[in-house]
Amino acid sequence: MKSDHRHELKTNELADWLTHFPEWARENRTTLIGAGVVVVLLIGVYFVRFYRMDVDVRHHVRLTNLVTQVPAQKRVIAQAASQGTDQSIKLLPVAQDLEDFAQSIGNDRLGALALIKRGEALRAELHYRLAEPSREEVTKQIAQARTSYEQALERASSNPVLAAMAEFGLGLCDEELGNFDEAKAAYQAVADNPDYEGTAPQAAAAHRLKTMDDYQGAVVFKPAPQPQPAAASVPTIQLGPDAVNSPITIDAADDIYVAPPTPAETSDSDNVAEPGVDAGGAGATETTEANEPTSN
Repeated sequence: MKSDHRHELKTNELADWLTHFPEWARENRTTLIGAGVVVVLLIGVYFVRFYRMDVDVRHHVRLTNLVTQVPAQKRVIAQAASQGTDQSIKLLPVAQDLEDFAQSIGNDRLGALALIKRGEALRAELHYRLAEPSREEVTKQIAQARTSYEQALERASSNPVLAAMAEFGLGLCDEELGNFDEAKAAYQAVADNPDYEGTAPQAAAAHRLKTMDDYQGAVVFKPAPQPQPAAASVPTIQLGPDAVNSPITIDAADDIYVAPPTPAETSDSDNVAEPGVDAGGAGATETTEANEPTSN
């Protein structure tokens, strides 16, 4: 009975609240509108952040694939060059994809990295050609690489590592064109910049300053020595150990008697000593005198 009464009371309260809800909504209209706007904004921020996070992940994956293609294509080109095939042109589509990515993305950090790698691909393509490029081709392509490094420096001004990479790339462009004084100045600026302390480009710039003088002079190889006429060879015969007869040793049987050697016989009768006569001469005389009879 009590439970039925409680259920009836709750039903009456709900009916009474529904009856007076329009009046309550009119009285609290401003509060309801504000609460609704807050809820909508929270939902919108959540979805926007989720979407941007997903877009950033996709951009990172895309840039990673493009960046890794540069060293991968270098390996392919080097293997083809060892077989006499020039495939250096494969780096140019990668450079174009990196430029398109940099122009389409609003993230300056990712865009700067893409532009730096584009400059690297353009420079590498010239070095991997089997045929030496003309001066005009070098000037044109290095100008494109320089533009990429300059744009990267503008977009990465707040990132010391990327900025150092871009400035170091500008020094490499000057060195490619033979502007060694300008290249040294660019390397020195990177090496002396305290904002770049501890970065890999700063260490590379300092090392380049020490070694770049070795690359300025032209490398001239001495002519190959003329081959000497081969001397007439004297045939020699060499006997191996198997071709030499080794001595044969025959063991004597135990029951065979071997007589000792005897002195050689001579036919000279003068050399035969008589009994009691010494062959020395003086002894023989003394013996004869002793056997003669004495006279009275």
